[in-house]
Order: sequence, then structure tokens, then C-alpha cells
Amino acid sequence: MIVHCLGILAAVPALPVAAPDPAGTTRPAATQPAVTQPAAAPGATTRQATAPEATAHRASARPVPAHPVARPPLAVAPVAAPRPAAAPTDQPGASVEPGRPSAPPAVPIPTRAALPPPKPPVTVRVAPEGTPAPRYRIQVRNDGSRPVATTVRQELPPGTSPTSITSGGRATRNGGQDVTEVTWNLRLPARSTTTLGTAITAAPGRPLTAPACAFATDGYRPYDCATATWQGVASQTTTVTKADPPVWRQPATLVAGLGGLAVVALGGLWTWRRRRRPQAAALADHARGTVYPRPATPSAPPLRRKPSTWLIVPVAAVMLAGTLGTATWTATRQAAAVDTDSRPTSGAWVGTGVSGAVGEPLREAAFEFTVYRVACEPGRGARQCAATVGVRNLTPEQQSWHGRLQRAYLADGNFVSTDEQATRRANLGRDVFARPMAAGSRMVLPLVFTVNGREPPTQLELRSGVFSAGVRVDVP
Repeated sequence: MIVHCLGILAAVPALPVAAPDPAGTTRPAATQPAVTQPAAAPGATTRQATAPEATAHRASARPVPAHPVARPPLAVAPVAAPRPAAAPTDQPGASVEPGRPSAPPAVPIPTRAALPPPKPPVTVRVAPEGTPAPRYRIQVRNDGSRPVATTVRQELPPGTSPTSITSGGRATRNGGQDVTEVTWNLRLPARSTTTLGTAITAAPGRPLTAPACAFATDGYRPYDCATATWQGVASQTTTVTKADPPVWRQPATLVAGLGGLAVVALGGLWTWRRRRRPQAAALADHARGTVYPRPATPSAPPLRRKPSTWLIVPVAAVMLAGTLGTATWTATRQAAAVDTDSRPTSGAWVGTGVSGAVGEPLREAAFEFTVYRVACEPGRGARQCAATVGVRNLTPEQQSWHGRLQRAYLADGNFVSTDEQATRRANLGRDVFARPMAAGSRMVLPLVFTVNGREPPTQLELRSGVFSAGVRVDVP
């Protein structure tokens, strides 16, 4: 109940607090039609009466001159446009009321919809080749009007090594043992497309996913990322399903058909014998010499048997006990399924937790997460691990997400949340969690986690909201 109340409070938008009027400013008076005074007589002194004086003049009974002066008809001036509430006025006698909130606008201000992120200058496309050995084709395109320098990195599946790399690429080893990625340093001309290719060793009976990203010259800020999975020739061919055997070779169908025929035959026999009984009785009476059937002996109407009270009460008690027991057992199992220490979380969370590997698109309640790369700084103490993550909003509404909900689990079972300050620096000072994501939009960004120790994170947990089950990505 406490968690649901916190979620409701977080979902209700906070009302803006009206700031008091700054000192020294006055509110505009109500706009009234102005009256044009007649021209004064020569030698007379003209004085404009203030609002209190005009009220006192109307209240006091002054004698009317015996010879009224003829005046021209009054001319009504056009109504002036109202000034903003914060604009100072020059009207005398206006007072400032400190602490009084300003009046709400006559027309409600619509909520500003979230804008989709701008299109990156460099886009990446990855596609698997239809070859017996795993091979990938990477297309990097510069849509801008200026040349762009970029670094393209392709993550290799665990346990594989490259067998062929296009010119300019080099393999990077992890600690001098396994090859983890292939890197190209490119300078893309304006409005051009560059095609790269890699071939890796095959792992029998297993699909291989190899994502690729184009980074800026610093090597951490991604322009765009893409992924592709090589399935192999055997899995790509369409298998022909075996046709079902005929009906007479299916024992279950034969038994069901014979059982149905037996039921129909018994029902027909019972109906024929029931109709034959009155005819047999009439023939028997005719044989004894009776033309008309003898009247039947009146019999008492059959009594309707009512169930005994001693039978109803136990049955009702058993049904009530069974219902309560079933409800208690179901509630106990659902409550036991909510385990805060286990991963993935399930039970009371919205949706079902999904697990996958690096490069696989994983969908949860609102977002589709794809982890393309996880790289950690060398060292033993506190160090930073940057995860290149693609986020796509699959809902028709804008969605918010929070940095504290994104976690990196370590080998000892502990987890750390996103380092929001380091993540902001990696995104050139932009807070990626400050504004919601627009409907149908996609962005690729680095998430930075600060971990302790030499071991990198073993799993990433990403989710869109507090009640979402989220996705879990295994880090090799």
C-alpha cells in the first residue's frame, strides 16, 4: 500500500506556486470607458478629479447652477488593451497587495509535449550475410554537409574471433587473451556511405549477435548504433512439416468416434422402447376383450423430495472452506513470488522480466532497451563503467524514466545505480533523465556506473518505471 501511494504521489504533477508581486509594482485597474470632458471656459482652471474625490462629489448634495451651461454630447473612448499583471502602471491611488497570488490565466496553458531527439549526423546499419560462416555488413552514412570523423566499434560475441576484417580495421583484445571488438577510425565525406565488413568464427548450433556503434572522436559519445544476429544457413532454411496420418491410423480419433456411435445407439434404443410400451399395453387389453382401455386408478401425486438439513449444512461448510482455502493459498503464493532479493523480479511488478545478452533488443512495459557495449576503466579502486544503451519508446505517449532505477550488478551480488553526474558529463552536460521521451522516439546514449574492484558488472538491470519488471542484460 505504501509503494502504491508513493507511485500515485509521484504521478500527480506539482502545482506551480504563484510568486508574490514584486515590490513597487501595481496592478492595472479595471478598464472602463473613458469620458471626454468638454472644453473649459476661457480663464477657468481645469482639474481632473481622482476616484475618491469623484465618489465624494457624487455622494454630496451640491446645488445645481441656475443656468446650466450647454455641453456637447459625451464621446466614449475605445477600450484600452489590458496590460500584463507584472507591468507597472501610472495610475495614481493604486495600492500593492504583497503576498497575494496572481490570477490564473483565462485560457489554460497546454502541456508542452516532449520533442523527439534530433537525428544524429552519422547513422549505422548492420546486416548479416547469407554465408555458411558468420559475416556482417556494416554501413556507416554521413547525412550532413560537412565531413565527420568517427570511430566505429563492433562488439564480437563471446568465444569468437575475427577471421576477416576490411581494410583499416583492427582487433582489440581484452587483457591480451580474447578479442572483444573490432575498431575502425574513419573520416566520412559529406553525404557519403562507407561499407565495412567482418567475418568471425562460427559457433555450431548458436545464433551470433554482433552490434556496431559509431562514436565521436572522444570514443565515448555515440552517434548511432545498430545490431544484427547471424542465424546460420541451417536455421534459415524452411523445414517441411510432416503431414498428419489418416483418420483410421489415429487411435484416439477412432476411440472417440466409436464412443460417440455407442452413445447414439443406446439413446435410440431407449427412445424406441419408451414409445413401444403404450402400444403393447393397448394390444394386451384388446386381447382380453376390452374395446376401450380401462380407466387408470387414480393415484396420489408424487411428493417432491427435499434435501435434508443435515445434508445441506455440511455441503455448504465444505464449499465455504474450500473457497477460503483456495483464496488463501493463491494469495500466499503470489505474495511469496514477490522476492526483493531475487533477479529477475516478478510477481507484483508490471509485466514480465526479460533477460538477454549484449546486442539483443529487449522490451519491457514501455521501453525497448538494447545494450550495445559495456567498457570499464582499468584499475582496482573506484572506476567508471560506461554502457552504451539504446532506448526506444514504444508507447503512444511520452514516458519518463529515472537514473536511480538503472542498476549494474556486481559479482558479489551488490548493485550500483547510475552515476548521474558522470552520465551528464558523458552526454556533454545534458541531463538525459530530466525530460520525458516523446512517443515513438529513440536515442542512443552512454550510462555511467561507478563501481569498486577489478571485476566489471555481470548484469545490467534497466526499467522505465518503478512498477515495471524491466529487462536484464548479461555482460560477458
